[in-house]
Amino acid sequence: MSVENTQSSQAAAVEKSTTGLMVAGRTGVPPRDLENVARRTVGQPAAATRTSTLGATLRADVTELTVSCLSMAVGVGDAPTTSDEDIDELGGRAAQWAREGVPLRAVLGVYHEGIQMGWDLVSERATGNLKAVAKAFVALSERISTAASASYVDELQAVASEHHTAAHTVVTALLSGHNARSVARQSGIELADSFTVLAVSIAAHPDESNPALPRAVTARRKLRRVQAELALVCDRSPLSMLSAEGGTILVPGERDDEWVATLVERMSVAAETAVTATVATSSVNDVPAASDQVHELLDLAQQLRRPAGVYRMTDLVLEYQLTRPGPGRAYLSRVLVPLDNSPELLETLEIHINHDLNRQRSARQLHLHTNTVDYRLKRIAHLTGFDPTRPSGMRHLQAALVARKLEAISPSA
Repeated sequence: MSVENTQSSQAAAVEKSTTGLMVAGRTGVPPRDLENVARRTVGQPAAATRTSTLGATLRADVTELTVSCLSMAVGVGDAPTTSDEDIDELGGRAAQWAREGVPLRAVLGVYHEGIQMGWDLVSERATGNLKAVAKAFVALSERISTAASASYVDELQAVASEHHTAAHTVVTALLSGHNARSVARQSGIELADSFTVLAVSIAAHPDESNPALPRAVTARRKLRRVQAELALVCDRSPLSMLSAEGGTILVPGERDDEWVATLVERMSVAAETAVTATVATSSVNDVPAASDQVHELLDLAQQLRRPAGVYRMTDLVLEYQLTRPGPGRAYLSRVLVPLDNSPELLETLEIHINHDLNRQRSARQLHLHTNTVDYRLKRIAHLTGFDPTRPSGMRHLQAALVARKLEAISPSA
């Protein structure tokens, strides 16, 4: 059947069910006739397609709402006007559909269908000043659409708040190790058997230091962008406790290095600033220990001023072990004492290590000839007793550099 034929059939159905209708103070329409109009129109192929998103179980609700819209529409021009309570009651139907997960576009489509039907009836049968009737009808249409949109958004926010509270409760239970599965069941959240646990640090956005902008607002916007990106990347909703400075993320299942790197990179792009993360995988029962470990690693990476990125235990195992104060760390920190009066030697050693012992790259950063770098490395070997050109010597010197930094932060007892 063509579109023209479909529209003709729909118009005929409306005409047949509303014979004798007059608007603006004339003959009204009994509720049963309005319901017949609504049922016939909702059953038309074009309307059925528009309302198919709502599902068959909600067809009765669609018809009832259409009747309400028609009742208000045919009353345009009469006194008294539709009350705010009536409008709120009509718009409140959208809240139910929001909770049931019906898209806002589909919900508004139903309202607008009823409004359009009402205008068809009013415009064809209105007597007197059509301009005044049209003006009143537009005002009514705006009130209905505004009420429906507001009710839908309010309910959606309430649902999101409920989920956020439930997720927060589950994360707290997981991190504390207290009856997490029971709490998850009560909250309607399914727990995975394992998690990828991330400790995250989010650097300040440049706007947060702008005195012309509210720092709290800028930080909150940054956090919202990160949370939105986190939800997009994750296949299943992540469980997180995040502030504008960072926090903990629990991603269901075990994720490989590439996936985690992509997540952190996208979070950084969303935050518009640097993001550093440390990561470990854990069974659901070991989440508290894994969380403590990744946060220790994150603190360590920041203390040592490591660049932003993703770190696992394998990346910081030497540094992590040296965080435990004791005679061994104190001894290592003293290895570099002979270089205290030669800061250029300490600088050369650090740069040489950072460039994976590549003499040419070290020389370029230091703006020196490679022979000068060789000379300095020999001086380091002479003063400390450990040759940085030999693997055994370099291991001691690298550990000594880390130990010295950690001793400066937290001296051994």
